[in-house]
Amino acid sequence: MALASDPVKPELAPEPVSDFSRQALYQAMRSLANDTFSVLRQRLAGLPTAIREDARKVLELEGEVRNRFRLLRDRRIAAIHLRCHGDYRLGQVLHTGKDFIIIDFEGEPARPLGVRRLKGSPLRDVAGMLRSFHDAAYTALLGPVPGARPEDVPTLEPWARFWYRAVSAAFLKGYLPAVASASLLPQAPAELGILLDAYLLDKAIYEIGYELNNRPEWAQIPLKGLLELFEAER
Repeated sequence: MALASDPVKPELAPEPVSDFSRQALYQAMRSLANDTFSVLRQRLAGLPTAIREDARKVLELEGEVRNRFRLLRDRRIAAIHLRCHGDYRLGQVLHTGKDFIIIDFEGEPARPLGVRRLKGSPLRDVAGMLRSFHDAAYTALLGPVPGARPEDVPTLEPWARFWYRAVSAAFLKGYLPAVASASLLPQAPAELGILLDAYLLDKAIYEIGYELNNRPEWAQIPLKGLLELFEAER
């Protein structure tokens, strides 16, 4: 709401989503997905055995990913674009003991500066935080840091997923009513769902590409995140 509070300066003023901006968003998401699936396919054989099976499952979803993004292309959505944080996640929120401070507004480092400057729905930042909850749970479970023993993963994974979903629900339960009066989000639940789903999918795909290029041993976490976005339908 603070980022939407200056209607005078063009760089900060909220803007209604036009057909052109919605199509541009769709094209950007589709392009990133195409590039990421291509890289994943090329590197599949070289991935660690524990990650390869999840990577294969994600590659099988390529057509369904495109179908999800087409919902964004084909349906007019009454929404607002504004200046967003761009890389909103747990690591960017610091607790002072009495309050929270949000840091690092420069956006995702792997995206070009021109892309980071583009306005978008605040749901982009919401999706970033929801993905961060998933990352936190699965980093403790699967990440190359001290945590669960490999033999414990089958027992602990349902609890990691339960925690992720419960915390995500609590976040949305607080967030959505808090911004309702500012009319920044689609009013129709179906439109809000399409937009949030697209941003969640785009964020998971971005993370898969980032990890493949920088830390392949971490790629299983966003791979599982993408698979979970389709789990309810399978």
